[in-house]
Amino acid sequence: MNKTVKKNSQSLIKKRTFVLLSIQMGIVGVLGWKIRDLQIEDFERYSLLAEENRVNIRIIPPKRGKIYDLKGNILADNQQNYKITLIREETNDPRKLLEDLSLLLNFPKKSQKKILTELNKVSPFLPITVIENITWSEFSKVAANLPSLPGLITEVGLTRKYLKNETMAHLVGYLGPISKEDFKRFSRSDPLLKIPKFKIGKTGIERAKDKDLRGSPGVSRLEVNAKGRVMRELENIPGESGKDFQLTVDTDLQEFSMYRTFNQSASIVVMNLKNGNIESLCSTPSFDPNKFIYGISKNEWNELLKSKKRPLSNKAVSDAYPPGSTFKMVVALAALESNNFDIEETINCNGYYEIGGRRFHCHRSTGHKKTNLIRSLKYSCDVYFYEIARRIGIEKIAETAEKLGLNNKFDIPVSSISKGLIPNTSWQNNFLETKWRTGDTLNAGIGQGYVLATPLQLAVMTSRIATGRKIQPKLINAVDGIQSKNEYSKEKLEISEKSLKIVKRGMYAVVNEE
Repeated sequence: MNKTVKKNSQSLIKKRTFVLLSIQMGIVGVLGWKIRDLQIEDFERYSLLAEENRVNIRIIPPKRGKIYDLKGNILADNQQNYKITLIREETNDPRKLLEDLSLLLNFPKKSQKKILTELNKVSPFLPITVIENITWSEFSKVAANLPSLPGLITEVGLTRKYLKNETMAHLVGYLGPISKEDFKRFSRSDPLLKIPKFKIGKTGIERAKDKDLRGSPGVSRLEVNAKGRVMRELENIPGESGKDFQLTVDTDLQEFSMYRTFNQSASIVVMNLKNGNIESLCSTPSFDPNKFIYGISKNEWNELLKSKKRPLSNKAVSDAYPPGSTFKMVVALAALESNNFDIEETINCNGYYEIGGRRFHCHRSTGHKKTNLIRSLKYSCDVYFYEIARRIGIEKIAETAEKLGLNNKFDIPVSSISKGLIPNTSWQNNFLETKWRTGDTLNAGIGQGYVLATPLQLAVMTSRIATGRKIQPKLINAVDGIQSKNEYSKEKLEISEKSLKIVKRGMYAVVNEE
């Protein structure tokens, strides 16, 4: 009996031992598999997490491309900018940190509150600019006290500098902070746009070629300790500088144009007939673009906005005006290209043209008597062109105007280019509640009424008449030293050389005959 019990007891112990060993081996196997996962399968993930705990990655803004004039003079350059930045995750108390900074620099409470508000809008690891464009003395004072100012960083960056101020303001433009509207133009994935206070082109070449000018960012990997203090730089991958642009504009000619229109609300456009280069495109009065870089005061901004002479507007391309008598060349060419038009036919001008009981007056109240085409261009006789416009109609006039570049929005890199307006019956059906009348055609015949054109369009029109070719305006001469594609078209106008010669005779008479 005792032997049987002993055997059963030993058998039970063996079974329990086996089960226990199996469980232990299972646990060891699971732990071993988990260790394998940690060491092999999940190595990269946990390694990255560990790396992120000790390495900070910072975006380095690239050097912005320069802008030159035709002769190689610098119009927009970069200069050193001493500034102080702050990284929120590297300081325990941003408020106290800014208060301590104010003991070293003139940093008012209002500015401190603004920075604290901005800190809450960005990621804690992103640097935010606290103050910039400080003096070397102020910069070195902060640098010497950095050990007691954890979270602050002294940086030497670059800021934009415009060397020709008002002379090139409308062409070159200026930089400014990114707005909500600006984000719609660019990809939100661009890391540069996430840098607080990063500036982009707002007007002119700076805006039109902003993506090329600003380049691509670099990256700096910094090793930090448990408290977030930078120990060393592990890697510095430089960014790619922006492209340099050379314009077709001659600064000397531009300054002369500005001088001739000084203190007036006016514009001048000068084009090279050989290649379509715009050698001067000025608008007066102008403004100092550097004020937008360093911060323009509210009073100065309101003064610019409220000025009757509209200094912020580039009148050469943005404003469209009734072209007046300069439009008479268009009407003359439209008539010459129509059938059976006799340039020697005379029309009597007694000071007004009457139709439907209404009088359309000539600028010379006593009239020009009998005038033919050449004489009417020479003396700018309104009555002659009233009659010619009535005969050929608005459709023929509009067709000729478009051949000469009017009603055309030229593709040059400046802001707010106006298309102007050359009316016809199709436009009238879409935009006017009344029918097109003969009087509307008469007004269009002398460049009045609904007709609108920009100074640039009139320069192109004159260039095409002078050359008989479809000249296209060009503003970029080279990019990074490589000559830009020549946009000058050698294609002939769809206007006969005979008609162009006749109109040029009249234009010559205006300025060369008695």
